[in-house]
Amino acid sequence: MTRSLSVDDAVLSLDAAVDLTRTGDLWLFRGWSTAEQAIRAVTNAPVNHVGMAVVLDDLPPLMWHAELGRGLLDVWTGTHHRGVQLHDLQSAVEQWSHRYGQRTWFRQLDAPVNRQMEDALLRTIARTNGTPFPATAALASRWFLGRLGRPAPAESTYCAEVVAGTYQAMGLLA
Repeated sequence: MTRSLSVDDAVLSLDAAVDLTRTGDLWLFRGWSTAEQAIRAVTNAPVNHVGMAVVLDDLPPLMWHAELGRGLLDVWTGTHHRGVQLHDLQSAVEQWSHRYGQRTWFRQLDAPVNRQMEDALLRTIARTNGTPFPATAALASRWFLGRLGRPAPAESTYCAEVVAGTYQAMGLLA
């Protein structure tokens, strides 16, 4: 079964979208479960999950993100674990689209990524891969601290923080 992805008012097959993706592109997911709707309500975001494409040299396209699941192999460590992970991009999108029933989009980064940015990306992956995903109570606490303008502790992280922190390390986000 081929599943289509919505991209800038165009519809692409997953294969075509994976072929087009480059390092820094965002993969966005939106589900309809009670938990997913709660995430969107609390974060005031139109989506409930985000991952970042990592496309380097001869490697297959990868997705850098954080999630509760451990069903896919983390290609950085060669293990299955929860939290911050680096997955085969196509497998991750298929899992979020099919297994989790999420609607999927990707947004291409409108900036060139140079070697220094790629190096910063790899250092970020090496430093943060395996960081746990926050428990539900911790998510609420992080949200509250964020509303107060106070930083949350870095012992755990969720998907948007992974992408934002990586963008900051790469110099894409101040």
